[in-house]
Amino acid sequence: MSMIGPWLLLLLIALVSRRPEASYGPWARRSVLLALVALTLGYLHWRVTASLNRATALSTGLSWLLLLAEAWLLLAGLLPLLLSWRRFDDGRRAADAAQAHWQASDWRPHVAVLVPTCGEPLAVLGRCLLGCSGLSYPHTTVWVLDDSARPEVRELAERHGCRYLSRSDRHHAKAGNLNAGLAASNGELVAVFDADFVPQRQFLERTVGLLMEPDVGLVQTPQVFFNADPLLRNLAMERWMLPDEDNFYRWIEPVRSAWGAVVCAGTSFVARRQALDQVGGFVEAALSEDFVTGIALLGRGWRVRYLGEPLSAGLAAETLLDFVRQRQRWAAGTLQSLRLPQGPLRQGGLGPAQRLALLEGCLHWLSTLPRLLVLLMPLSYGLLGVVPINISGQGVITQLLPLWLSLLLSVGWLNRRSRHALLSELPSWALTVPLATTVLTSLVGWFGGFRITPKQQPRSRGGASWLLVAPLLVLLTLQGLNLLRLSGALSNASAGLEPRPDLQLGLVWCLLTLLGLLVSLRACWDSADPEPVPWLAAPLQAAFSRNDGSSLCTPVEAISERGADLQLAAPDRAALSSAFLVQLRSPLEQTVATLRAQIVPEQGVPNQTCRSGHIRISVLWSAGQQPQLEQLQQWLFCRPGCWQQRQATGEWQALLALIKRLLRRPRPLAAGQRSLVQQANPAHPPAADNGGP
Repeated sequence: MSMIGPWLLLLLIALVSRRPEASYGPWARRSVLLALVALTLGYLHWRVTASLNRATALSTGLSWLLLLAEAWLLLAGLLPLLLSWRRFDDGRRAADAAQAHWQASDWRPHVAVLVPTCGEPLAVLGRCLLGCSGLSYPHTTVWVLDDSARPEVRELAERHGCRYLSRSDRHHAKAGNLNAGLAASNGELVAVFDADFVPQRQFLERTVGLLMEPDVGLVQTPQVFFNADPLLRNLAMERWMLPDEDNFYRWIEPVRSAWGAVVCAGTSFVARRQALDQVGGFVEAALSEDFVTGIALLGRGWRVRYLGEPLSAGLAAETLLDFVRQRQRWAAGTLQSLRLPQGPLRQGGLGPAQRLALLEGCLHWLSTLPRLLVLLMPLSYGLLGVVPINISGQGVITQLLPLWLSLLLSVGWLNRRSRHALLSELPSWALTVPLATTVLTSLVGWFGGFRITPKQQPRSRGGASWLLVAPLLVLLTLQGLNLLRLSGALSNASAGLEPRPDLQLGLVWCLLTLLGLLVSLRACWDSADPEPVPWLAAPLQAAFSRNDGSSLCTPVEAISERGADLQLAAPDRAALSSAFLVQLRSPLEQTVATLRAQIVPEQGVPNQTCRSGHIRISVLWSAGQQPQLEQLQQWLFCRPGCWQQRQATGEWQALLALIKRLLRRPRPLAAGQRSLVQQANPAHPPAADNGGP
């Protein structure tokens, strides 16, 4: 490739990516993919032929090690992009047609709704059962599968009109629990919801129609969350960044759907009992029973359909340590599948494209090892005095910059703004060492056990886990020493008037690594949360009366099952009694719930004065009004279209916002500083992502 070729390809990508990917035909995406392939292969050819440092045995070894790590990451990163060569969409058009066809038919299969639980707080499980028992599809039986055998869970199930089952033999964790539920229940279809997930009322009406096709064995819907994951919450970046799951459910799953390789995600799905019976139920030998069971269905000729419409929501992990342990379990389960008869390598009946798409998930976790290597490699410049890559100014201009600028421009564009290209990588470095450990132990055959992610656990004070902080501090110290040595070497080169682009590259690399480590270290701090409930930015108005008899209506700034935050003018605040009645109204002027409330004392609420000159008050819902609270819960969690799908913000604007937050103290989770998930406005329903024309 000529010197000008990479920049022409970069220009092509820059011009095409100015408009949303879905506004073009398939030619635009395919042109960008071909350009990325050409740039990647040209870069790797240059790396092999012109950039290896063979001066000593050590430099040769490090050069080849770095080259292999880069090649793995680039080629593994290209694979999911190349899978998007085939046209794909989020399945909503097919679901609309299937729902219309189903409504015109007389097929109304009975659905067994299975809710596996093992020790979740009653408030969490109660929220789930409220949604499951409130499904508008009438032909259902809800089964609470309780592996903790708690009498209070039985009482809760009975209060919501659900069947209760507790098995004496609790082997095989969630898979065994679900299989016990399959054996005890009946019904042509089976829906599964984790105990922290809440379905919307129309969940079954939107999914059952897709199962009218006789070869469809399972319909999977996305997981969304009504609390921010700890990486975003601890960095106060909820408005700027999107959780990792958005990228998977809004891009990876639709892309895999085009190849017939949809992954079962363990919750929020509907399956045909006949299909599950044919594969022997949920695979009990698997740590990731959902992933492996879905592959078994595909191998038996059943289709797994994907509907990318958010029809339920659940609780994300609440501390970074729990978040990391959850990812470790996913990594171990996915890698364990490579050894199982129902895994992507050994399961019969899969086509080559299906197998490749499923193996991409395994490559994702294996990439943790070369990512750790790239994280460590800058240390060779200053601490070892070894340059692992020979590079000139011309190499930077003709090879390095065009490729990496192209990736920055195209990755977010190709994944339809469901993830940033660079920004999302920085806080994820907090997971690199723990995940690398999990990958290594999995490769030698040790996968650990099934660990349930704790939900809604009180934290009396803020803190960070040393299991996460210690490796980051070690790496940060080493990179700091490396920076000092590199700065000295560059000063000596400048004094001798000798340009050293290799050392300059090492310095930039070291600074980026330091930034990532600082972001990751900052993300480790979990703020105190004595009463953890999800707080939402919901489109609600609060109406109530003053002491003088006049009425007042004000927007709700934040709301939860515990209380709400409001903004009032000072005279309005003074005219309120300590306890009063609040009527919550939706944007469509419907009354959502009417609740008794009491004002939280001002000394307990920081930042009382708002920028508008108003003051912020927090109110708590009074005790003894369970029916009214359930009305509120149903509106917040169960109404159609309540969860919006946002687009990732601009990369550089978000990066600046992140750097600003690094300089601030961790925020207390209180009024005006809550970690909020934005809800969709019912007056403006979210648009479908149905691909290009």
